[in-house]
Amino acid sequence: MPLVRISLREGKTEAYKKALADGVQRALVEAIDIPPQDRFQVVTEHSASALFYDPSYLGIERSDGIVLVQITLSIGRKPAQKRKLYQRMSQILAENPGLRPQDLMISLVEVAWENWSFGNGESQYTV
Repeated sequence: MPLVRISLREGKTEAYKKALADGVQRALVEAIDIPPQDRFQVVTEHSASALFYDPSYLGIERSDGIVLVQITLSIGRKPAQKRKLYQRMSQILAENPGLRPQDLMISLVEVAWENWSFGNGESQYTV
């Protein structure tokens, strides 16, 4: 049920973008038990003039390799589960495609279960 939006600077290879998407999905499956086939992702590239970030906010030194991951998901995960997701995603993406942990920003947007429709004009998660 998560909807994942991955934003990065333009110019990366298709293999790099696929590794990002695959790694995010793997982290979701491993850290918060998302079913493997529950995959809905959008990868968007931005020009240097359309992606803004603070290079040292909170003392974290970011580069132009920054990747912003926004995950919309149903409400209900505990803080420990969220921390596990952040850590696992950072580890996986550092391994492949080699994303520096400092360049990964993750944002979770929690919504109520009734706010999802996966097709057919139905609310699959409500009775």
